[in-house]
Amino acid sequence: MLDLDRRSVPGLENAVIVRNAYAIEYDCINATQLKASLEFKEIDGLFSAGQSNGSSGYEEAAAQGIIAGINAAMKLLGKDPLILDRSDAYIGVLIDDLVTKETSEPYRMMTSRAEYRLLLRQDYADLRLYEYGHRAGLLSDERYNAVVEKKRIIEEEVQRLSETSVGTSAKIQEFLRAHGSTELTSGSTLAELIRRPELSYEAIADIDPERPEVSETTAEQINIEIKYEGYIKRQRIQVDQFRKLEKKLIPEGIDYDDVPSLRIEARQKLKKMRPASIGQASRISGVSPADINVLLVYLGRNRD
Repeated sequence: MLDLDRRSVPGLENAVIVRNAYAIEYDCINATQLKASLEFKEIDGLFSAGQSNGSSGYEEAAAQGIIAGINAAMKLLGKDPLILDRSDAYIGVLIDDLVTKETSEPYRMMTSRAEYRLLLRQDYADLRLYEYGHRAGLLSDERYNAVVEKKRIIEEEVQRLSETSVGTSAKIQEFLRAHGSTELTSGSTLAELIRRPELSYEAIADIDPERPEVSETTAEQINIEIKYEGYIKRQRIQVDQFRKLEKKLIPEGIDYDDVPSLRIEARQKLKKMRPASIGQASRISGVSPADINVLLVYLGRNRD
């Protein structure tokens, strides 16, 4: 960790001392002074990561470190920063909590902190993050193209299974009895059979002669996409709504004193935190849904 005199560096005057679980005292900045890229709002080009941001644990430190390192390089290259949001990765949840919410104790990343856990599965990481990795130069064209192909196969196979019907032939009924599944009284799609608890994409191979050869990991994704389709669709709708607010950016130079009808507490918190978007502002403690509506109306009226 850098040995800094807090008083000599703008933005670090308000750093506090915390004592973590390992009985080590260390300087800890107020992470709300950071952007989502982990660059200081008031110190151009200075990035901060690790336990000095108020987190606890090696995984949290490593997660911040890779994002801060990537963004330092992106800044030198004149490129936009890499910012993972709460629906992209647990890293996004971790950083958003640190830079948006004032924490009173060392922060640990718990899965319960994430609203979109169904989409943040580790088996789904390549499909979630390959675009970001490729844009940042961390994923080769070869690996990028492999993930693109995997995604295409999954989508096409899910579509095929949803459109392929099977009847009540003796072969189908015998197959169902052998797997302890209820026999059909009318036609059914292969996708509907896969959704049965006792069946899976792998299990129905014997009655699905048209299926293509796919890898084990691809087959796993196909099975998950079909079995949990309803839950996944519901969560993706929630993510779409969340991202609409994240895309409503707040001008950097906004004067919250000019926003009429904002409560005093909300005005103070917004001036202190300086959120980048309406979505981020909505997660600040002390800023109510009514304050967000007032801010939206103000931004709409003052749009360039």
